[in-house]
Amino acid sequence: MPYVQVNITKGATNEQKAELVEGITDLLVKILNKNPTSTQVIINEFETDSWGIAGRSVKKLRAEGKTAAISKE
Repeated sequence: MPYVQVNITKGATNEQKAELVEGITDLLVKILNKNPTSTQVIINEFETDSWGIAGRSVKKLRAEGKTAAISKE
């Protein structure tokens, strides 16, 4: 029974999250031949001030326009 945990910053739509769950499940079926009915995908969302990169919060980095090289806005 695969269990996949995805951590992202808040902002994804319900449709995007559903697409992630479906896509991750499909990959596990295709690549590892896993049973989709027993595959679990959990999405955890965090505030941008609760996520840090290189010692600075994503919130501050985005405000300064410094996240383009490391992530999408």
